[in-house]
Amino acid sequence: MRYGPEIVAVGFFAFLALLGTAFGVDHAFRQHMAVLAFVLTASLVVLLRRTSFEPAAPVDPNAYLDEPIRYGSIATMFWGVVGLLVGVVVALQLAFPDFNIEPWFNFGRMRPLHTSAVIFAFGGNALIATSFYVVQRTSRARLFGGNLAWFVFWGYQLFIVMAATGYLLGITEGREYAEPEWYVDLWLTIVWVAYLLVFLGTILKRREPHIYVANWFYLAFIVTIAMLHVVNNLSMPVSLLGSHSYSAFSGVQDALTQWWYGHNAVGFFLTAGFLGMMYYFVPKQANRPVYSYRLSIIHFWALIFLYIWAGPHHLHYTALPDWAQTLGMVFSIMLWMPSWGGMINGLMTLSGAWDKLRTDPIIRMMVAAIAFYGMSTFEGPMMSIKAVNSLSHYTDWTIGHVHSGALGWVGLISFAAIYHMVPKLWGRERLYSIRMVSWHFWLAMLGIVVYAAVMWVSGIMQGLMWREYDEQGFLVYSFAETVAAMHPYYVMRAIGGALYLAGALIMAFNIAMTILGHQRDEERIGGAMPTPQAAE
Repeated sequence: MRYGPEIVAVGFFAFLALLGTAFGVDHAFRQHMAVLAFVLTASLVVLLRRTSFEPAAPVDPNAYLDEPIRYGSIATMFWGVVGLLVGVVVALQLAFPDFNIEPWFNFGRMRPLHTSAVIFAFGGNALIATSFYVVQRTSRARLFGGNLAWFVFWGYQLFIVMAATGYLLGITEGREYAEPEWYVDLWLTIVWVAYLLVFLGTILKRREPHIYVANWFYLAFIVTIAMLHVVNNLSMPVSLLGSHSYSAFSGVQDALTQWWYGHNAVGFFLTAGFLGMMYYFVPKQANRPVYSYRLSIIHFWALIFLYIWAGPHHLHYTALPDWAQTLGMVFSIMLWMPSWGGMINGLMTLSGAWDKLRTDPIIRMMVAAIAFYGMSTFEGPMMSIKAVNSLSHYTDWTIGHVHSGALGWVGLISFAAIYHMVPKLWGRERLYSIRMVSWHFWLAMLGIVVYAAVMWVSGIMQGLMWREYDEQGFLVYSFAETVAAMHPYYVMRAIGGALYLAGALIMAFNIAMTILGHQRDEERIGGAMPTPQAAE
């Protein structure tokens, strides 16, 4: 019987969720358990409908396990569109407060939903899918653990649903990053350990003696995120049938722990993992070797050593000891060098293939992503300097910096990787429409430029208004006046986000049509159009 263990496990957890719904000690916990029970019961129905009593077909031990990667590619696009849509709603809520709908859809609950959806749902699925794709092909080995890869995929989707519904229900630990409550954190820990086992096990059973550098970056991302997640979420639940818990840290120690986590989530989730993407997909799409393999190794070791110390630069002019603030600033400035070494390595990989920028919009997207990586890793160290930070921190300048990196680096390199993988995963000759990739690229670029530029202007204006004093030493502007002055910039930010979302919707349609096996005839639209072919 296929799916036998899965049916038992899902049924058992659905039963526990029903018990939590019935006997939970607080209303929020009972609501959350009801959501979980519904999701697991629906999953159980699906599994039962797919149950077969026929013996499973023998598995070729040399064939790649690509089915979870196919599902992961679809999930990446789905969560990307959802996360960007919520981001546009959040931007509109800032510009037009009437869009705040109490209690579930106000800004306080929608904002962590947006950040978690784009980082952990969209970015996390992109990382899991591409890492499974890359490690098999660079190791020449099938994923380790049999169906464990399926557990990682579906377990991660369950975590996303529980975290997202928890945010809307107001069930969080109430800290800087509004982390999900203790039972959701515990589930993610189990899933992440399984992810590490699959990835590391595949490397250990590889048939290729060399471990390609992309796998180094993916492995550093998986291991470090596990450490960050466990330490930052150390807490004691008040009750096993309640949603409340107490953090193991408090005061300035809690602030330092959160920013050690927060900046290293940027460093290892949003940087190291996606550098693994860059080091595999850019050479494959360009059909060129990595410019300098030695530089890639230097990039790796310097990056992972320096990044882990940079978090305190988020706590300048706080109760954190001055030496710790300075340490974070110094290591942040030092990070500029290895980051730009990686950027140069990625760009120089196109040596001898720059002409492909004219004909291959996927290459164009990759180059733009690497350029945004370089710009963000210059701006970040600059903003960590105390004199600059005194103006920039707590303003929209930080928002502009974060989104230039997230939309420009993380978004574009993920989109390019999906564009590269999907035709190969479904055995298609090419994407449904190459011209749509160009439309996506230019909409995304326009959206990023509008978004980041208005936030830079808004943030600098905001910081200058906050520090404006009259001749008697009193503040010239009230906080309400600074908020009113930012209204036109908030409207423009929503427009920039909508442009980026429009590009993602075009991509979703393009990917769906590719999966369905359609191809658009573009040879005579505006003249001959060569079809770029990615390297095999």
